Amino acid sequence: MTQIRYLDWKQGRRRFADRDKLLRRLFSQLLVKLDGDAEEALEQLQWIGEHYGLFDDDYTFEDFKRGLLRDRLVRAAQGGVQLTPRGERFVRTESLDQVFNHLKSSKEPGNHRTPYTGPSAERLSETRPYRFGDDVANIDFNRSFTNALRRYGDGGPSLIEDDLEVYETEQVVSVATVLLVDISHSMILYGEDRITPAKRVALALTELTLSKYPKDAFHVVLFGDDAREIPIRDLAYCGVGPYHTNTCAGLRLARHILMRKKHANKQVFMITDGKPTALFQGNELYLNPFGLDRKIVAKTLDEAAECRRHGIVVSTFMLARDPDLMHFVERLTEVNHGRAYFSALGDLEQSVLVDFLRNRHSRF
Repeated sequence: MTQIRYLDWKQGRRRFADRDKLLRRLFSQLLVKLDGDAEEALEQLQWIGEHYGLFDDDYTFEDFKRGLLRDRLVRAAQGGVQLTPRGERFVRTESLDQVFNHLKSSKEPGNHRTPYTGPSAERLSETRPYRFGDDVANIDFNRSFTNALRRYGDGGPSLIEDDLEVYETEQVVSVATVLLVDISHSMILYGEDRITPAKRVALALTELTLSKYPKDAFHVVLFGDDAREIPIRDLAYCGVGPYHTNTCAGLRLARHILMRKKHANKQVFMITDGKPTALFQGNELYLNPFGLDRKIVAKTLDEAAECRRHGIVVSTFMLARDPDLMHFVERLTEVNHGRAYFSALGDLEQSVLVDFLRNRHSRF
């Protein structure tokens, strides 16, 4: 016998919307883990949904898939489906929501406040006496004429320089950032997935910069045997490879990128779990995976010092706690006058969040 189930219209619509939101969030997490393979992510989502009862007769897996196609997050392709540009943005946005879910939106995108007052387009409500050289566009004429009336009483105002008051302005800064992500084989070695949280941070920081700080510059560099910059649209598809760790090449490429920027503040975030094991000597790649090779370490520290000479601060987020590796990171931080964070995988996103936002309130 056919069974009919009745739901309150608003309650039913809200229930299905909540379930769709949950499934999309899970889909985005699978996309990050599977290097943007939408077809594989859907297959795994279908298995998870059937195994844990996330789909039923009211809302099937095919309903979910049709919704993705309707919203143009995926499109039909040979062999299944693939992400669209809107879908790539969806992955970044979902990562941002997960990593920075306590941030509130701002009506003033692109500006980073500092504790200092100074020349800026950001006008405050407070005023002060006019000083020679102040921008006349910041004069508060209401208070200035009030001062003149107070001084002359009923005799009629006669505005002089001493009567003028100007609005205080809040100093804002711009930042150029390079995020270095280690894609060496050790990022998935011993059954521990370190690349997924690193990628999620990269996706979230990219979307944060594009949406909240559009005047900033943000670049992503992957480093293994060598270093290469990748466009934002390719970020969701990157993964680890059978690579060693050429930290020196990563820092050098980051420095070259930042030296071309006109931003006053320049910084590098480096997420890694391994010791430097590779170095280019001319066109030859020198490798030594068995310990901290003095030659490789020396060249890497030289590059950190070169970053410091160009005003580039390096913040290293270390995903391992081997004593030798910790000692190396401490030396790199000392040479660069940078920062070091020894993070567990679960704390990485919060650690990067704190430093990324705190640097907006600093002048390097």
